[in-house]
Amino acid sequence: MLQVAFIRENKELVVERLAKRNLNAVQLVEDVVTFDEDRRRLQAELDNTLAESNTLSKEIGNLFKSGQVEKANELKAKTSLLKETSKDLSDLLNAKSEALNELLYKIPNVPNEIVPQGVSENDNEEIFKAGEVPTLHQGALPHWELAKKYDIIDFELGNKIAGAGFPVYKGKGARLQRALIAYFLDKNTAAGYTEYQLPHVVNEASGFGTGQLPDKEGQMYHITEDNLYLIPTAEVPGTNIFRDVVLNESELPVTITGYTPCFRREAGSYGAHVRGLNRLHQFDKVEIIRVEHPSKSYEALDGMVSHVKGILDELKLPYRILRLCGGDLGFTSALTYDFELFSTAQDRWLEISSVSNFETFQANRLKLRFKNSDGKNELAHTLNGSSLALPRVLAGIIENYQTEDGIVVPEILQPYTGFKIID
Repeated sequence: MLQVAFIRENKELVVERLAKRNLNAVQLVEDVVTFDEDRRRLQAELDNTLAESNTLSKEIGNLFKSGQVEKANELKAKTSLLKETSKDLSDLLNAKSEALNELLYKIPNVPNEIVPQGVSENDNEEIFKAGEVPTLHQGALPHWELAKKYDIIDFELGNKIAGAGFPVYKGKGARLQRALIAYFLDKNTAAGYTEYQLPHVVNEASGFGTGQLPDKEGQMYHITEDNLYLIPTAEVPGTNIFRDVVLNESELPVTITGYTPCFRREAGSYGAHVRGLNRLHQFDKVEIIRVEHPSKSYEALDGMVSHVKGILDELKLPYRILRLCGGDLGFTSALTYDFELFSTAQDRWLEISSVSNFETFQANRLKLRFKNSDGKNELAHTLNGSSLALPRVLAGIIENYQTEDGIVVPEILQPYTGFKIID
């Protein structure tokens, strides 16, 4: 959530940057400023009324002590009116503050100045490409056919047990999946991230803190009886560790990693592009999360991008990095880099990671602050990234490493799997 003070002091900048999201925010910004002025006026009136009431209360006490009962009773009648006025002002102030917050909830994060203008994913900017696209043998197959051929993933069984989008991993497929999780976590901890095992459900306050609520409630599985949500990413429980926390500046940066299953309804996703592992309702992902000093968060973002690049280089998969345009940027993000790997068998790019800087947007919701060198509380910056989401990485490995004799396991993973080929 944007800070009101930031909007008030940077109205033109906010409107200009939100235009990158193809959002005409002129009226929204004016409404925020107007609502805030009304709120501050009501707050001042309430403060003055309460101060007057407190002064009169002390005066009444002194009058009773000095025997001036009649005058004391006159002032008591006045304080009664002031209490009624205070209650009315308090109700108006609460209503105005709630209306202001409802308005702020509708405003996405302000894009960084380097975010390109654009309407959709077609306008994202490719900034890096690496890896060789393999030449596959005649009759090479997409991963969903390879999964059936080698009996490593059973989509039909998953459909029977739960429904479409809940695959069952079997045998060497399950072991390859587990190997990837262990490898990703080892890479992250070696880079200085502290490993956490996190809850797979969150409460409403946690969903609000990282911006999934009220923006993406339609994409989350909701346990209505307990008012809990299945997590769409480890970002949600991981970042909420720091909700309502004031860190010391010396504690920054905070870096954590964790593996979780992730659950997404993916409402409205149909067609050939969602076949197999391309889009699931349940999938595994390893996440990296950082809490940073505002002056160092973009340096940290670049480091996260380099870290994910290193993993993909070791897996020897062809990939590219995109800087997301304003029209494709997530609601809470100021700047996002997407990683995509090339699926040779499908002849298309598959998104496998998003690495984002949210600046103070999440921290403002979370009330995540640090005590700066002046001893004042300041909002931290939050960042997160996938390192990595497993389904499409697994799909890319299965497809790009297929041979006529089987699927070769990437060399870096062989110590984790205990085998070199799936045949």
